[in-house]
Amino acid sequence: MQTEFSLIINGNKVAGDRGTFDVINPATEEVVAACPYASVEQLNAAVDAAEEAFKTWQYSSNEERKQALHRIADRIEANAAALAEVIVKEQGKPMFLAQAEVGGAVAWTRYTADLEIPVEVLEDSENKRIELHRKPLGVVGSITPWNWPLMIAVWHIMPALRTGNTVVCKPSGLTPLNTIMLAEIINEEVPAGVMNVLTGEAGIGSAITGHEKIRKIVFTGSTPTGQAIMRNAASNLKRLTLELGGNDAGIILPDADVDAIAEGIFQTAFLNMGQTCAALKRLYVHDSQYDQVCEKLVAIANAQVVGNGMAEGTTFGPVQNKDQFELVKELVEDAKASGAQVLCGGEPQSGKGFFYPPTIVANATDDMRIVAEEQFGPVLPVIRYSDLEQAVALANNCDVGLGGSVWSSDIEAAQKVAQRLECGTAWINGHAEVLPHAPFGGCKMSGFGVEFGQEGLLEYTVPQTLNINK
Repeated sequence: MQTEFSLIINGNKVAGDRGTFDVINPATEEVVAACPYASVEQLNAAVDAAEEAFKTWQYSSNEERKQALHRIADRIEANAAALAEVIVKEQGKPMFLAQAEVGGAVAWTRYTADLEIPVEVLEDSENKRIELHRKPLGVVGSITPWNWPLMIAVWHIMPALRTGNTVVCKPSGLTPLNTIMLAEIINEEVPAGVMNVLTGEAGIGSAITGHEKIRKIVFTGSTPTGQAIMRNAASNLKRLTLELGGNDAGIILPDADVDAIAEGIFQTAFLNMGQTCAALKRLYVHDSQYDQVCEKLVAIANAQVVGNGMAEGTTFGPVQNKDQFELVKELVEDAKASGAQVLCGGEPQSGKGFFYPPTIVANATDDMRIVAEEQFGPVLPVIRYSDLEQAVALANNCDVGLGGSVWSSDIEAAQKVAQRLECGTAWINGHAEVLPHAPFGGCKMSGFGVEFGQEGLLEYTVPQTLNINK
């Protein structure tokens, strides 16, 4: 595994002005590697480099940028084994999931490469032609989280590059290593200054969001941080794409085939140990099927192999960091004290590592913290309902709205319910599936703007109307 990690500023590998900080393996609590700690002065240097590179990169042709992204995808694929190993060691997920993350990064990069930036003709008459063009914004600031560190970096960076912008990226200090590796790969295929990466914590993130030369921020993370970014971005009216917290509800309709859907419910609730923004986090089940659903979910949970993601056969890794681990424990203890029943799991594993087994919480109610707050961990509360109107009202009684789902054998009936959910994406007989061609974003306090597809691509552009008098 790569052991030396540097900042990348203007195409150069640079040590951090503030020394280094340790990146911890959540499965062993041992140090994976030392990571450079950047200063605000180094951020300014990176932004200056990106601004200078933009002067020429914005005029590169569509074909040049397409080919650059395809070459980057090839290089990610060629380095797949090394990237997956680093993801497991710094993030904790099992190897099969890290390999899927790298594969997804390749596919997303290739799809984004081939997206077109349209020129729309609004009028073409005898005396006038009006065209709507899309131009790049300038320097884009990307701030990524710790749960899918490679995939989300690709989601932020590739559309920015494809549309002719330059990038300064700050990954989470908990999982910065594979993002640095990604930036090294990108720098082999684009001019110096087009892609810069800085790592560190205190002060760097807020300096990015308030920076006068950064024209757009794309951020994936918590709602309070998103609110702070929005306030900071007002100084120069930065464009924003904010994909913030979710507390996704799933509703099982009484006609659903429980045997057919149980595995899908479990996997989308516990995807990445539940550490996914759009994972299923609250499950509403009709009285008539409640016990059967709980029984099926417990059986699947008990079949998981919890352990170090590098170990063969592991299906379920640790919680990524100590703070999240403590929050999960706290929310489960609160549920117990409030009268909920823990059907499986419910206690951290002893020994090293932030291991918490998949936990099903029955007899949960909407006034419990485990339901009202986003647990972002390996716990699923199951809430009983008797009337569908009640279930829809409870699902919507939440200040966030990222995703939601309806599970049923009657697709038409499920669609009617799904369209009543207050969320950016509603799935039927599925959950948490994001695709490169389907726009994805939240409503309410889950943020605004979308990623993916042409709609997501155009968020990195500013429209210019060209009004031609012939």
